[in-house]
This record gives sequence, C-alpha cells and structure tokens, in this order.
Amino acid sequence: MRVLKILSALVLLLTAAAFVYGFAGYLDARADAFRLSARADRLIAGGRGGVDLGPRQLAKLLQVEDPGFVDHSGVDLSSAGGGLTTITQSLAKRVGFETFQPGIAKIRQTGYAIGLEHELTKQEILALWLDTLEMGHGPDGWMTGFFRASNAIYGKAPAELSEREFLFLVAVLIAPSTYHLGKDDPKLEDRVARIERLVAGSCTPLDNGDVWLEGCRDK
Repeated sequence: MRVLKILSALVLLLTAAAFVYGFAGYLDARADAFRLSARADRLIAGGRGGVDLGPRQLAKLLQVEDPGFVDHSGVDLSSAGGGLTTITQSLAKRVGFETFQPGIAKIRQTGYAIGLEHELTKQEILALWLDTLEMGHGPDGWMTGFFRASNAIYGKAPAELSEREFLFLVAVLIAPSTYHLGKDDPKLEDRVARIERLVAGSCTPLDNGDVWLEGCRDK
C-alpha cells in the first residue's frame, strides 16, 4: 500500500511538472507574439504568405502536412496522415527554442504552439512556417524557406510552378537532409508519386501516424 501511495504521488508530481512546463511554453509564446506577428505581417505584405502559393497549391500542401490546420488549435491527433506534429508545433520548434531536443521539450513545444494559436492568425502562422522551413541542399548550400527554395531550384515563385514541381517542394519537407531537390533521387520520386495519389483522391493515409503515406504506396 505504501509503495502504491508513493507511486501515485510521483505520477501526480510528474503530471504537475509537465503542466507547468507546457504552460511556461504557452506564456513564452504570448510574450513573443508581438514580434512574431510583425515579422509575419512583413512576409505577407511582401508576397510570401500562404495565399501567395495559390489556392490549389496551398490546399495540396495542407493536405499533406497538416490536414486539420484550419480547424485545430495547435494540436491534432486525429487527422489521417497529419502525424503528431502540426504546422503550428513545427513552427514552435523553430521560433520558440534556441536548440530543440526531442523528448521532454515536446511538452513546452505544445504549450508554445497553443500560445501561438491564441495570439496569431492562421495566416501569420502559415507565413512564419513557410519562411522557416528546412528545404535541404540547393545549388548554393542549405536552403531555408519555401519561397527561397522555389526560386533556388526552379527560378520562379511557387504559384508559377507546375503541379509536379510544387509537389517536389512539398515532398522534401519530411526529410530535407535525406532527399535532394534538383537531382536524380528515386526515393524523392517515390515520395512525390505517393503525394500525387493522395491529392488525386486515389488513396488515403492509414491513420494519423501515416506521415510517410504508406497507404498511398504503388500497389
């Protein structure tokens, strides 16, 4: 009985500590919101927001990366193919940490993401996310930012790309250090093919965790 009480106390203590850590992330996001909002608004005014991808392209990007983005409040554990990390959580990892280490930092990341959703608009979150995305190796070295990668690889803005060109940019997001844009890369080609089947409606992800689109493999 004594051991059970001790274990129960430890569980309560850990739960409380996790809540405090997550809430600290939430407060940090609210404190950073004014600066981040101003940065996002500059990106949007400069033609580097989500709407500047074009409506069809944006819809495909969200279908792959975060199907529930429009409706969720920073966390989504149910949308098929969405995975455990939403766009907002992905952004939180890059703007809310000097160095993000997987593990317990996920708690603060989630709190920070909820704070971002509370303070910023969806368009501001999307603009910041697009600007901070890791895009892999390009002609002049490592690329950061969806719009910059589009110009580096194709010499034009995302809205001017063909569907297949655009999907190559989307495909690389899951593993930017592994895939190689602008080069012959069979693994990247396979990823693009899966995404093409997904956006065409000919397949569906197996579940929330199917970020690699195993449900869209060539049968």
